[in-house]
Amino acid sequence: MKKLLLIAITGFFIGSCGVKKPAPQQTITGKESITLKFVQINDVYEIAPLNGGEYGGLERVGYIRDSIKQKFPNTYLFLAGDFLNPSLLGTLKVDGERLNGKQMVDVLNALDLDLVTFGNHEFDLKEKDLQKRLNESNFKWTSANVRHVTKSGTIPFEVDKNGKLTPVSDYESFTAIGPNNEKLKFGVFGVTLPSNPQDYVYYGDIYDDAKRAYNLAGENNEFVVGLTHVALEEDMDIAKRIPSLRLIMGGHEHNNMLEKQGSTIIAKADANAKSLYVHTLIYNPKNKNLTLNSELVMVTDKTPSSPKVARVVEKWTALMDSKLKEFIDNPDEVIYQASVPLDGTDDASRSKQTNLGEIIARSLAYAYGDRAQAGVVNGGSIRIDDKLSGDITSTDIFRILPFGGSSLLVDIKGDLLKKVLDYGMGQSGTGAYLQRYNISKDAAGAWQIGSDAIVDQKTYSIAFSDFLLKGLDIPFLTPDNPGIVKVQYAKEGENAADIRKAIISYLNSLKQ
Repeated sequence: MKKLLLIAITGFFIGSCGVKKPAPQQTITGKESITLKFVQINDVYEIAPLNGGEYGGLERVGYIRDSIKQKFPNTYLFLAGDFLNPSLLGTLKVDGERLNGKQMVDVLNALDLDLVTFGNHEFDLKEKDLQKRLNESNFKWTSANVRHVTKSGTIPFEVDKNGKLTPVSDYESFTAIGPNNEKLKFGVFGVTLPSNPQDYVYYGDIYDDAKRAYNLAGENNEFVVGLTHVALEEDMDIAKRIPSLRLIMGGHEHNNMLEKQGSTIIAKADANAKSLYVHTLIYNPKNKNLTLNSELVMVTDKTPSSPKVARVVEKWTALMDSKLKEFIDNPDEVIYQASVPLDGTDDASRSKQTNLGEIIARSLAYAYGDRAQAGVVNGGSIRIDDKLSGDITSTDIFRILPFGGSSLLVDIKGDLLKKVLDYGMGQSGTGAYLQRYNISKDAAGAWQIGSDAIVDQKTYSIAFSDFLLKGLDIPFLTPDNPGIVKVQYAKEGENAADIRKAIISYLNSLKQ
């Protein structure tokens, strides 16, 4: 690979997005230079604007990208993983089959997305459903370390278009056209962290495979960049191992950041397209120099929409609205004001007590009035993988718990309750970690309800999510366990029959 020189990194902003412009800077330009624009998004689970239209929305991303491309033909849109799951829309059924990201692929096709890499949430889908999404994609996929485990062996994932199989490659090459019709080839490789093990997925080493793909791509391209879905510290390590890598467009974290490791810039935008990065690369084929400018652009209600993309988004949101109205009269009703963000991120929900987890568990108990002494819910049922702030609507509650479920009032012996709580604590990092209301540990580390220690032979009335009593997360927690004295099931129409309704009812009670 030809040696590249990173001259400067700074922010410049599109005036139409209403963002501040910094002082002009000096860059290498000339008639022979070729300008490329990389538009980067990552961790996008929602297709429409959020928080009452305040931010996000893929139709707005389409407008920004199209506006740039009108002036700079060599404009490319990249997505750094996590988009097929989780989402409320993805759980809805059409013709008896869950969407499982079908709506997202449809919108991204309309968006003319260029390239994605796998995020860990892509593998929430069953093998057959992921294959359907791959086949429906008009955009390209890349991964150097993710492989498909099949009966005949471990091979790259493949996209099937009318019987023609195209393997997902270690890297993708693109050809930009210069002002004098000269061609410039550049490469993009992808890697994904192995945080979501599945029987049908093999994960290679992110560092070894990133370096291998970078070197392979460098043999056929003027320069190579990364499109990764790994933790920031892993991006940093990749940059250390590949010091000539100039840009990593990353995902997995949900807040925007622009970090530097050596001569490598690592950029991550806000989740759900609250923001995006626009990277301007100016390559001089004569002296082989590259300049890189990185711009964070906020996607807000002041950003216009792409009519083409908006039509597809509206088709799917209309479906969601009609489905939600089968459960609640006013999906857009504001039911809570979150002055402190409600933490629904996967990492937090599955490893520590959160404010959102406490609200959910409290709502399970609230559905049974004074009869429930506490509430418990599995952290894995919280599927939004985001933080919510400001106006919280009924729809947001369905986004948080798209699979629903009911609240059960369980009379349980103290010794079994402590065993359940200990097991949940030991499952930190998994969906079996328990979010709790009115249950904590005292200074000595003993479990208590309120301020009273849990007594082994005493019976307690605890509200559990019905999923927990199926024995899937906690194998011994089933109705036939001798430590369970009685299970009360919610009747149809009661708030306890749907966790989402129980939460909405509880939050509305706070306004009274």
